[in-house]
Amino acid sequence: MHSIRPSTASVRAIGRRSTHTASSARQLSTSTTRIQSTSRPLLLTSNRRTAPVVQACPALQDLTITRPSPLQIRNASSTSSSEPLAKTPLYDLHISHGGKMVPFGGFHMPVQYTGLSVSQSHAFTREHSSIFDVSHMVQRIFTGAGAAQFLQRVTPSNLQDLPAHKSTLSVLLQTDGSGGIVDDTIITRLPDRSGDEGVRFYVVTNAACRDKDNAYFDAEMAKWNAESGHEHLQVVQEQLDGWGLVALQGPEAEAVLHSALDNPAELDLKQLYFGQSGFAQLKLKGMRVSSPLLISRGGYTGEDGFEISIPQGETVDVTEALLHIGGPEKVQLAGLGARDSLRLEAGMCLYGHDLNDSTTPVQGGLSWIIPKERRSPDAGYYGADVITAQLTPKSKGGSGVPTRRVGLIVEGAPAREGAEIVSAEGEKLGTVTSGCPSPTLGKNIAMGYVRDGFHKAGTELQVLVRGRPRKAVVTKMPFVPTKYWKGIA
Repeated sequence: MHSIRPSTASVRAIGRRSTHTASSARQLSTSTTRIQSTSRPLLLTSNRRTAPVVQACPALQDLTITRPSPLQIRNASSTSSSEPLAKTPLYDLHISHGGKMVPFGGFHMPVQYTGLSVSQSHAFTREHSSIFDVSHMVQRIFTGAGAAQFLQRVTPSNLQDLPAHKSTLSVLLQTDGSGGIVDDTIITRLPDRSGDEGVRFYVVTNAACRDKDNAYFDAEMAKWNAESGHEHLQVVQEQLDGWGLVALQGPEAEAVLHSALDNPAELDLKQLYFGQSGFAQLKLKGMRVSSPLLISRGGYTGEDGFEISIPQGETVDVTEALLHIGGPEKVQLAGLGARDSLRLEAGMCLYGHDLNDSTTPVQGGLSWIIPKERRSPDAGYYGADVITAQLTPKSKGGSGVPTRRVGLIVEGAPAREGAEIVSAEGEKLGTVTSGCPSPTLGKNIAMGYVRDGFHKAGTELQVLVRGRPRKAVVTKMPFVPTKYWKGIA
């Protein structure tokens, strides 16, 4: 995901209203559920024109649910392998910049660009900044008086106490009580609206899990809304199909974004810390400004950076503006290849590889996402009893876990996904789930799962690479120190 990832978070806050007049309101999938867009007067103090009115879905801060229905039916985008690959709003921009396109998560996505190798793009991000197209991710809005309680049933997070403009990494949990992870996600609380239906959460989930997550949310929301006592705790969901999501990552990301802000006083980036967000407008070509954009401080690279949610029809303009304002010395486009090596150096998981339906948060090294107030068997989320027992090792009376996710430094050839992890005597202890040469460290890094007891840093193991044993040492993650902005230079 995403969007922030393990030891990462996304963000939000409310900004000034956009200067265009919204001309339409869109019906949701039932006749009684509607998203409305409020009208806004034109600013008389600026000669800039705002971007065209977004017809497909209003800006995030204007999402208003008039009446939730017992079963929310969403316009889902299928990622079935039998269907053609979808295109993000930036597809043509990728092609024009020499993007090499590959299938990923049901979309045509750039793996790299002409002129920079994957390792060069990786290094450029660490030294300057890069823009990653993550529009394939699924952006959702959950609204309703019961939104916090509903999300607390399907995740281990404390969302009722999450302040507005704050986000948290979380996981969707299997409904069978096993504690397995359906998907990882970033959840952001948007400012509440007046009335019983004003609680709102912005949720980003993985593209490759779109169909699975859609079915999961449909079933769980139908069950929640139909339960006795929930008449006044209804929840509805809207998928922001067609919206863009770009990640501006790297040490120069703040400077680039600051220069692009239409009104820097509107969103003080020095006071916007990791895991926070706000709304702001960006300067576009032709003396125009964007709609208010949700700008979250976080990302999937371990660097300082931002993820920007962009209404339909504006993604190309916003991305081109960032590239133009930053210039090629400060910011360039980057693809999936660099994103993968960057996230691995940062010790972040990729769902479907490092996490899956049978992995629990404790096994996955994500115990830290479970707050103290939810570490009890009766916490109310799926699998709470299993997960809570796993938090305590067997030696201290708990159930512990059979395997744990670890980082590895591997000598010789790099270890790839599926390579066996064995003891010095050749006994199988686990499997590598991700691995690559680290451009930053000049070493081969990997993560995988090993039997509990072999997970401590410094433990020497072996990895079978093309049948040959290679020395591997368990190493603390992240492999490369993170540089999230927390207010201390």
